Amino acid sequence: MVGSSVKFTAGLAPCGKRVDGERYQEDDDEGLSFDDLTYACGCRRIRHVYHDGSIRIRTVRHDGKVLLEEHNAEHEA
Repeated sequence: MVGSSVKFTAGLAPCGKRVDGERYQEDDDEGLSFDDLTYACGCRRIRHVYHDGSIRIRTVRHDGKVLLEEHNAEHEA
């Protein structure tokens, strides 16, 4: 798996500020993928898809407050 990082400018962070940041993406062509955004203010957004089809989405504001936490585990018993 090889990931790639791309810098962006004036993205809308979860706190509502327009700031620069970096997006990291990685996948293995078998269902595993990571899509992580880190903003200059300290906010973060992640979206991870795992081999079993489950998805984790998390949005955290720069002060540490979790704004969104979702985990869709279709294959859990």
